[in-house]
Amino acid sequence: MSSSAATTFPRLLLAHAQHRPADAALREKEYGIWQSFSWRELAGMVQSLAHGLHQAGLARGQHVVVVGENRPRLYASMLAAQSLGAIPVPLYQDAVAAEFIYPLNNAEVAFAIVEDQEQVDKLLEIREQCPQLRHIWFDDPRGLRNYDEHGLNPLDALIAAGEAESRAHPQLFAQWVESGQPGDVAAMFFTSGTTGNPKGVVHTHATLIDRAQAGARFDKLGPHEEVLAYLPPAWIGQNIFSYAQWLACGYVVNCPESASTVSIDLKEIGPTYYFAPPRVFEGLLTTVMIRMEDASALKRGLFHRAMKLARRVGPTLMDGKAVGLLDRLKYALGDVLIYGPLRNTLGFSRVRVAYTAGEAIGPDLFSFYRSIGINLKQLYGSTETAVFVCLQPDHEARADTVGVPIDGVEIKLAESGEILVKSPGLLKGYYKNDAATAEVLTPEGWYHTGDAGFIDAHGHLKIIDRAKDVGRIVGGANDGAMFAPKYVENKLKFFSHIKEAVAFGDRRDRVCAFINIDFEAVGNWAERRNLPYAGYTDLAAKPEVYELIKSCVEQVNADLAQDALLAGSQITRFLILHKELDADDGELTRTRKVRRGAIAEKYGVLIDALYEGRTSQFIETAVKFEDGRTGKVSADLKIADTQTFPAVGRAA
Repeated sequence: MSSSAATTFPRLLLAHAQHRPADAALREKEYGIWQSFSWRELAGMVQSLAHGLHQAGLARGQHVVVVGENRPRLYASMLAAQSLGAIPVPLYQDAVAAEFIYPLNNAEVAFAIVEDQEQVDKLLEIREQCPQLRHIWFDDPRGLRNYDEHGLNPLDALIAAGEAESRAHPQLFAQWVESGQPGDVAAMFFTSGTTGNPKGVVHTHATLIDRAQAGARFDKLGPHEEVLAYLPPAWIGQNIFSYAQWLACGYVVNCPESASTVSIDLKEIGPTYYFAPPRVFEGLLTTVMIRMEDASALKRGLFHRAMKLARRVGPTLMDGKAVGLLDRLKYALGDVLIYGPLRNTLGFSRVRVAYTAGEAIGPDLFSFYRSIGINLKQLYGSTETAVFVCLQPDHEARADTVGVPIDGVEIKLAESGEILVKSPGLLKGYYKNDAATAEVLTPEGWYHTGDAGFIDAHGHLKIIDRAKDVGRIVGGANDGAMFAPKYVENKLKFFSHIKEAVAFGDRRDRVCAFINIDFEAVGNWAERRNLPYAGYTDLAAKPEVYELIKSCVEQVNADLAQDALLAGSQITRFLILHKELDADDGELTRTRKVRRGAIAEKYGVLIDALYEGRTSQFIETAVKFEDGRTGKVSADLKIADTQTFPAVGRAA
C-alpha cells in the first residue's frame, strides 16, 4: 500500500481501513481463544476513544501515559491520542510505582490509560505526589469493582461517551486526523535512566514512520506478515515492530493472553517476522537444552551429532553458499529429524526474518539459531535513532557485526572511536532537557551513540562495546590489553547455566567476574544428580555448581585466547552471586541491561575480595520482593580461581 499521503499514524490507520477494511489488524487471545479486530473495527474504536478523550479535556500537545501489556485497546488508545495531536507516553508495566513519579511529573501528565488493577494500584499509590493526574482509565475491570476513586473509570465508559459524541459530531474525527502533520510529536519514550533520572526521548510521526518504512523496504515486509507482540510497549524496539511498522506495512499484530502463555502463543501463531533481545533467545535455548538433558541417551546422542553437523554446515547454507552434496543430504535428513521439529518446538517454523537487538548477542548463540535454519539477523539502533540504523542483509549475517547502514543513514567515527550517526530517524530532542540534547546532537545533525566500533572491509558496522565501558588492563602480564566487558559477558551467557554476568577489569591487572546462575537450568541439572537445595542462594553456593560454572568460564577463556585483541580479557577469578540481579533492586534496567556502576558501588566489598586474593567473602544485601515487602539475603560467598590460556597468534 502506498503511504506517501499517510504521513501520520492515524492517517496510516484510516488508509488501511479504507483499502482493506475486513482484513485483520490485531488479534488478542482471551480465555484461550484468538479474537480478531479488523482495520474497520479498529478505526471505529479509535474514533470513539478520540471523541471520549476530547470530551474529557485532552488537548493537542498534552501527554497521555499508557501502561500495560500489548493489548488492542491500549494500541487504539495511543492512536486516539495521536489523532487529537496529543502524545502517548508508554511506561514499563513491570516498573514499581515510585518509578512512575518522575515521568508523570516531568511530562505533566493529567491522563493515564492502563491495563488492569495492578497498574491502577500503582498510580493511586503515587497520586498525592502527582497532583496533576486527574483521569485514569482501565481496560480490564477485574478486581476494580468496588474502587471509588475520583477520576477512575473503565475504558468502556470512555468508549461509550466517545460513541455518543461521535454520533453528534460525525465530521470531527476526520478533521482532527487531517490537521495532524508529519512534524508533530508522535510519542515520547523514557530512557532507562542508568546514570540518573530517565530522559524523555521525543519522536515525531516523520522520524518513526521513516525508519519503519526503511526497515520494511530492506526486508521486503508486507501486509501478510504475522507478528507476536509480547515485549513491553514502552521499549522502543517493541513499539517499532508492533506499532510503527505495523501501521506502515499493515500486517497482523498478535497479542498473547499473558506473559506465561507466550511460548504457547508463539507456536500457535507461527510468526513470519520476529524480534527479541538476546535474553529471550538465551531463554529459549536454555529450555531446549534442559529438555535434551532429560531425553534418553539415544536421543541426546542423535541431537548432539546432528547439531555438530548443523554448526558446520547450517550457517553456510543460510548464507546461500555452496555446500558439498553429501553434507547437503545429511543436513536435509537432519532437517526432517531434528532441525525442523526443533524450529516448530520453538515456534519459529514460519519465521522468514528474525532480528535481535538491544545489546550484543553471543556469537555461539547467534550461530546456533542460524545453524538450524532460522534467519536470525542483528540490527543496530537505539531509542534516539528510532531503532533502524544498520541491518544485516540476507546471506550477510555475521555474529561479529550489526549490518550495513540502511536508507538515509550516514555513519562516521569520532577520533575516540565513538560512532556518530546522521539519519531521518533521529530524536527531536530530550523533553525539557536542552543540555542533554546538546550533548548527543551536534549542530551539524550528528548523533553521538556512545558506542565504540568501526566499519569493516565489507561495509558492515562492528560494535566493540559501549565507548565508556571499553577499558584497558593495567599492570600484570596483560598490561595495556583491551578490555571489553560486554563481549566477555555475552560469551559467558551463551551457556545455559549462566543467566547474567558482570565482568570487571578496566584499569586493573586482571579480569574478574560476578555470575548469576540460571536457577531453572542449574536446578534441573542438580535434580538429575540428586543434589538437594533449598532455593537460589543455597544452590548457588554448592561446590558442584561452582565446578560446573568454572568449566563454563574456562571454556570462555580458551575461546578468548584465540582472539589476539581480547586474549587479555580472560577471567582469572569469579564468584556466584547469592541473589539474582533484579531491576527492582536497581541492578538492571527494565530492559535487563546491567547497571554496571550501581552494581560496582553496591557490591564493592565483593570486588575488593576478588582482587585481594580472598577465598570467600560475607555479604548481606537488601532485596525487594514482588509484593512490595523488603528483606535481606546474606551468604558467605566462595571465590574461585580459573585457568587462563596463552594468546594464540598476534594482532595484525
